[in-house]
Amino acid sequence: MNAADIAFGASWYSATMVAAPARPQLGSDLDVDVCVIGGGLAGITTAREVARRGWSVALLEAGRLAGGASGRNTGFVLPGFGAAADRLVARVGFDRAKDLWALSEAGLDYVRTVIDEEHAAGIDAQSGWLHVSKTDNGDEAVAEIALLNELGCEIEGWPTERVRSVLRSGRYFHAIHYPRALAIHPLNYAQALAAAAERDGARIFEETPALSIDPAGVRKRIVTPAARVRASHVVLCGNVGLGGLMPQLAATLIPMTTYVITTAPFGPALAEAIAYSGAVSDTDLADNHYRIVGGDRLMLSGRATAWVREPRRYVRALRRDIRKTYPQLGAVAVDFVWNGTLGLTVHRMPQIGELAPGLWLASGFGGHGLNTTAMAGNVIARGIVQGDETWKRFDAFELVWAGGIMGRAAAQARVWLKRARAAMTERHARATARRKGREIGPKTRPGAGPMAGHEAPGPQPLTKSGVMHVAPEPDDAAQPSGAG
Repeated sequence: MNAADIAFGASWYSATMVAAPARPQLGSDLDVDVCVIGGGLAGITTAREVARRGWSVALLEAGRLAGGASGRNTGFVLPGFGAAADRLVARVGFDRAKDLWALSEAGLDYVRTVIDEEHAAGIDAQSGWLHVSKTDNGDEAVAEIALLNELGCEIEGWPTERVRSVLRSGRYFHAIHYPRALAIHPLNYAQALAAAAERDGARIFEETPALSIDPAGVRKRIVTPAARVRASHVVLCGNVGLGGLMPQLAATLIPMTTYVITTAPFGPALAEAIAYSGAVSDTDLADNHYRIVGGDRLMLSGRATAWVREPRRYVRALRRDIRKTYPQLGAVAVDFVWNGTLGLTVHRMPQIGELAPGLWLASGFGGHGLNTTAMAGNVIARGIVQGDETWKRFDAFELVWAGGIMGRAAAQARVWLKRARAAMTERHARATARRKGREIGPKTRPGAGPMAGHEAPGPQPLTKSGVMHVAPEPDDAAQPSGAG
């Protein structure tokens, strides 16, 4: 395993990462206006936006930039939040929910703007996200579409026949299409964003963990292994990595680990099965989120656990998920497998705000991370430099203890229960579809279903290169597929 694999996981992203400089360790004391702790996407964005406003800023990263969840996810950049839209409205009211939704859209726009302006190699942006249903519950989707439209989200309702014309699977019914969403190479995006931050004046230090913080007084003090930093403002962007530094904050997050595979090339068969170039999710769980990468490979994430497991133990299950959805692809070989641990809040909303004078928090992005990291970085930078109070819109989402070990166990049980229920519901939906003559294939009765008329217009062996290769198993089809 090479250095990049150690730092970023033996992932597709690590294998296709553009050349990037290793930033230095902090070796001498530093005095700055703002110190950002954590070099994921939220931390890098915060540092860049502070620097662009003319303030001095230092970013401290314990390992490598985007070495955690920021560089290990499937790269979806979506509007909205982890909390469902209807629950968001129920909690804060429609008007405030609409304001929050606009902020989430601004986060997506920020990512798009960075990509357009930086012209960085390897980000490989793909437009669009299809959120597909495996049950024929179009009436529920119509209500969701109506609410999302009221919130200002640009979406399209796709009926079953349109979905199956691009995702050739009998498992799928209608979908909600988000044309403005993106899927990106998050590791290369992070490197481009960091380079932009440095050009704007930010100083970035890798392999520099913050060992302790003294947040008292006007000038806060941060101790690292070789030096100290003094700053008027400290921004904590460490997510679940804050456990050693601020255990009381880490206790408000449920760490969930997801597992990701990238297949060997399928050749032309993949385009015949999946004629959609954007991102796809077919569940509200951390299962079955996928997209085409590298021209003819499939990247798929799923099988979330509340404790970190060896990624290779989930290869068979993830491969079966592909076979179950797209049996026409035949045998599935896997070249890359890795995991990433994210932090979920109890209310499924990010933690953004000022904890004490000059001590800020940007965390809890699990479940909907990339757009909200951009949003948080901008909101906090404006709050620090300009005194802007937009961050107070997140006051309703307080820090809530996540329940410790029992909370993690409960979260795992919920994942298993939801997966089992989803499997039962899907089986019922497919049985109903068979009775109605709507089973299998992209060709279904035109205009059928309640969604019609709701479209918007228009330790495995390694190859010589060191890449993990899991050969297809001929008995996969005989294995129980499990729930989800």
